[in-house]
Amino acid sequence: MAVEPKVFDLIAVLIENRDRVVSRDELIETVWQGRIVSESALASCINAARSAVGDSGDEQRLIKTLPRKGIRFVGHVRMVEERRQRRLAAVLAADVVGYSRLMAADEVATLAALKAHRKELIDPKIGEHGGRIVKLMGDGALVEFASVVDAVECAVAIQRAMREVNADHPEDRRIVFRIGVTLGDIIIEGDDIYGDGVNLAARLEGIAEPGGIAISEDAWRQVRGKVEAKFVDIGEQSLKNIERPVRVYRIELAEGATGTPAALALPDKPSIAVLPFQNMSGDPDQDYFADGTVEDIITGLSRIKWLFVIARNSSFMYKGQAVDVKQVGRELGVRYVLEGGVRKAGNRIRLTTQLIEAETGVHLWAERYDRLLEDIFAVQDEITMSVVGAIEPNLRKAEIARAKRKRPESLDAYDLVLRALPFTYSHTAEDAEKAIPLLKKALELEPGYATSHALLAWCYHSRLRLALREEDRTAAIYHAHEAVSAAADDATALGIAGFVISLDEHDHDTALGVFDRALTLSNCNIFALHSSALVLSFMGETEQAIERAQRALRLSPFDLLNYLSFNALAISYLHTGRNQEAYEAARSSVRLNPRFSICHLFLAAALVRLGRHEEARNEAREVLTLDPTFTIDRFSVTVGIEPAVFLPLAEAWQAAGLPQR
Repeated sequence: MAVEPKVFDLIAVLIENRDRVVSRDELIETVWQGRIVSESALASCINAARSAVGDSGDEQRLIKTLPRKGIRFVGHVRMVEERRQRRLAAVLAADVVGYSRLMAADEVATLAALKAHRKELIDPKIGEHGGRIVKLMGDGALVEFASVVDAVECAVAIQRAMREVNADHPEDRRIVFRIGVTLGDIIIEGDDIYGDGVNLAARLEGIAEPGGIAISEDAWRQVRGKVEAKFVDIGEQSLKNIERPVRVYRIELAEGATGTPAALALPDKPSIAVLPFQNMSGDPDQDYFADGTVEDIITGLSRIKWLFVIARNSSFMYKGQAVDVKQVGRELGVRYVLEGGVRKAGNRIRLTTQLIEAETGVHLWAERYDRLLEDIFAVQDEITMSVVGAIEPNLRKAEIARAKRKRPESLDAYDLVLRALPFTYSHTAEDAEKAIPLLKKALELEPGYATSHALLAWCYHSRLRLALREEDRTAAIYHAHEAVSAAADDATALGIAGFVISLDEHDHDTALGVFDRALTLSNCNIFALHSSALVLSFMGETEQAIERAQRALRLSPFDLLNYLSFNALAISYLHTGRNQEAYEAARSSVRLNPRFSICHLFLAAALVRLGRHEEARNEAREVLTLDPTFTIDRFSVTVGIEPAVFLPLAEAWQAAGLPQR
């Protein structure tokens, strides 16, 4: 017998706490994460739990209700080990958004609509794609597929069809699904399935957007290039009852989309993307060195002011993939692509590089370098100059010199920073813990190393964002200022430092000065563009904020930090009365970072301005779910937005139901 995830969670909570009574509030907090749950929905889940363990509401032999106290599991628990049939399968979990609200408003109409959708749309789509319906719950479904490609194509077909159906219905009466898909191990028991694959699919469904689809990295690896859809990496997500964080991809379902993203227009100056170099050493532990080499080449190219260089985070979306250079050119909107490989063995390195014109696939230049490790910086500069020379043969000597920058004196310190880089870019406190010791060791070897200071500031900022410890704020600010002092010509170190100074120290004027230094050195610096756009929007400098945000989004279309620029756009558009554009920007921010309460905050304000008050209240509830301590007054003090910008936002947040204090 398959058990709905929330029913399973309820049973697990009762069994784990079988020595006491579990109150109604504790059940809701644990199973539904504190969301509003109607009495009928709670009673239905408890009855389903009783049915799953062979009990009933009349007998209450195992799950007993104690009036005005709560629920208690009173049965005997025995751990049983038995061999069951297992297999690898694709699992699709679907659930209706706001089902309790719809049922409370009109139970008969909701059930009739859901039944009609299943008969006329959902069941046929599942059948067309070879799926087997394992279980239909009141507001959801569990489906098994032999092929994950079929599962994802089915999910896309259902969501696109539901969009067309819902277009003819009032917004408050629409049946909207969330869908999660994974490839995983399942246990078969009769016609039912359960196991890790089922649990993960249910958790993915829970974090999918209304009307959207979330899939695991395992599923994405199997379907990329085979399913006509655009996949957006939303990073590693910590999911309830799943032991390790799971990298999740969101499927974008653009209106009328064929699944192939439109090509980005080429900039009005030469443009290039540097793809991750292949690690040719055969040792996965050497990936960090290949990635660090690419990072330095991107930094060097970014210092050429007439060159448009795609930021690192978007280029690295292609890591580990067999890429079509022409496709990369279309997706990133660049004329040239640089690719290569690195082998590091002992005290020697070998690099191979080639520059390709993306539109034609023609190789413009290729070179192989076989050098001592101590020559790595010279080789990086040679590659940068060769690429620039191939693009613009008449390059002036002054511009060649501009691409070179001060290097660390210690190769050991440089190696430690390269080892830390993959952990700093993940934006998680757990990975920050791995990076911090490496970066501290680098500073012991070279105390004035600006990159080490900047990355340490970033790591402490990541810890602060999740734990709110003042010692992390102090450390972040200290290392940010040390980076500013040491980074005479390092635009990225300055960009990161400015970000921390603005968000953790709230010294926007100093931060803007640091950003200007970074952008003078490299007008493509993504940290400076994202962060300064947000700070400028706080200050009411809307035109400059919009320009920098749009430039950042164009330079790095797949960057996980793009939510910063979308928030800057949302604030700027709200300040200037462009409410529909503010809504689109805020919605994009939420899609990129659905677990960050501030993204939902600006979406709530935009929805109020558009008169969509019920949706605004839903977003306000999401803000409080993600940050129960949120108040409008505390946000004002924490962020420091100019009153002329803040007061209209505060009015919209009050209208959405957020607390003032």
